[in-house]
Amino acid sequence: MNYKEATEFLFNSLPMYQRIGKIAYKKDIGNIKIACDEFNQPQKNFKSIHVGGTNGKGSVSHMIASVLQEKKLKVGLYTSPHLKDFRERIKINGKPISKEKVVEFVKNNFDFFNKNKLSFFEMTVLLSFLHFSSEKVDIAVIEVGLGGRLDSTNIIKPILSVITNISLDHTNLLGSSIEKIAQEKGGIIKTNTPVIIGRKNKISDSVFNKIASKKKSKIFFSDKKNNNTTDLNGDFQIENIKTAEKTFQILREEKILNISDIEISNGLNRVKKNTGFRGRWEISSRKPKTIFDVGHNIDAIKNSINEINGLTYENLHMVIGFVNDKNLNKILNLLPKNANYYFCKPNIPRGFCERELLKISQKFNLTGNCYSCSSIAFKKANEEANENDIIFVGGSTFLVAELIK
Repeated sequence: MNYKEATEFLFNSLPMYQRIGKIAYKKDIGNIKIACDEFNQPQKNFKSIHVGGTNGKGSVSHMIASVLQEKKLKVGLYTSPHLKDFRERIKINGKPISKEKVVEFVKNNFDFFNKNKLSFFEMTVLLSFLHFSSEKVDIAVIEVGLGGRLDSTNIIKPILSVITNISLDHTNLLGSSIEKIAQEKGGIIKTNTPVIIGRKNKISDSVFNKIASKKKSKIFFSDKKNNNTTDLNGDFQIENIKTAEKTFQILREEKILNISDIEISNGLNRVKKNTGFRGRWEISSRKPKTIFDVGHNIDAIKNSINEINGLTYENLHMVIGFVNDKNLNKILNLLPKNANYYFCKPNIPRGFCERELLKISQKFNLTGNCYSCSSIAFKKANEEANENDIIFVGGSTFLVAELIK
């Protein structure tokens, strides 16, 4: 078995939420418990920080990992989904897990996976735990995949939990209100373990305070002002900086881990270098300015539009595609009317039909055409753009993954 065959098995033979959606989502963590029992509880062999929330959890996870690396620690980082290569999900000090280790994992445990019907995500989480354990990391930053309470990552016992913010996303799985979603996200709050909340919200804060009180856990909210900058693009990263800063403040004050101000500053300004973080407001060229952004829910798209509104350009070209569980009416209503649209379907089973997208978009006075594949849409946008224009690619992580180099 080679790496291509191993990853094809992972992607095609097992339920994968990112590709097929709700039917792959498991509302329990029984399988990951069975798997970790089988492999002698690898997640207990390293310290961890657990990061959840609706938006910003990827950025915050990478920020935290980068700062910890500046302290010269051996830092594991588990995130999802990936953009170009499966191995992006599992890194130590910015270096992805080896192809050989992925092959060995699949080859040696093939029968166990089939017998226990592990999902794609369950296997990937297990692989990250085994990798971090065998490589003896000092600490691992573990990003929640979906929700929190019933997420496969929620088997860990972290030194601290982080919830970035709460907004409406994956409502078909997590609930249709802020209160219900907060209940799911708050499931990562552990007994006698401090938790950081990135954004204050009256409804979700009430939920988090109740959970923290019940579990005798100290709860802390991010400060109103940030003291540092970051190398990550976008004004929306200011909120993520404040969340990361509060994380290290509490780690220090609670005498869990002492991180210096210079380590925090250096780490926040070396996120890309230290961790290889990609996909959030990533600028790939300047003439025309081409921007890729994986933000895909209402709050994230609002952030993207605010960023675009702050730029100077002649014409705006929007290469846009979505998956089929989004509230398209609300999202399309946010999009700028003064743009040329190139609608396309992300190349996954739950991608939303580009022809239907064009049809719906006309209700919101959006002007453009639909294209049978993303590469044709992107090529057309580049043909029509001049050097003073902006090309924006977004709406779906999978669309960005198809087009970003």
